[in-house]
Amino acid sequence: MSRIGNKAVEIPDKVKVNIGDDGAVAVEGPKGKLSWNLPREIKASVKDNRVSLVRDAETRSVKALHGLSRSLVHNMVLGVSEGFSKNLEIEGVGFKAAVQGSTLNLALGKSHPILFPIPKEIKITVTDNTKIAIAGIDKKLVGQVAADIRRYYPPEPYKGKGVRYAGEIVRRKEGKTVQ
Repeated sequence: MSRIGNKAVEIPDKVKVNIGDDGAVAVEGPKGKLSWNLPREIKASVKDNRVSLVRDAETRSVKALHGLSRSLVHNMVLGVSEGFSKNLEIEGVGFKAAVQGSTLNLALGKSHPILFPIPKEIKITVTDNTKIAIAGIDKKLVGQVAADIRRYYPPEPYKGKGVRYAGEIVRRKEGKTVQ
């Protein structure tokens, strides 16, 4: 039994969910529209402001897809109603970020500025030149953009410089000592 897959997804008032015959799920809300195709073994239905998903077979892979499908539909409903956000912090002397049109300009101690193209579905804001807020309706895309930005200069353990998630704790190492 997939405990997550068996839970019904609650639909808020301003959100519409349409499920096609071929398994296409379209979710529309105040923040935008999202769509996704269900796996063949998973069927969905909307009833009483709830989306319920059922599976055809009892194999291990179909059970895993059952829980995954429910989580993805739940994230779609949350995304179009509330949205998702990730926060990054830049630490280091002279390290800073700025939004210039549709690109994020990062100065991360390299000889050249790093220009990151911002996807259309994502909104990036920079405060204090060191705090980056990434917002959007697609949870996967928001997380991927945050991971891509962090990958340019991950936090290093000796001085703690780099791009990190807000609240991320970097374990510091002791440097070499002279004898």
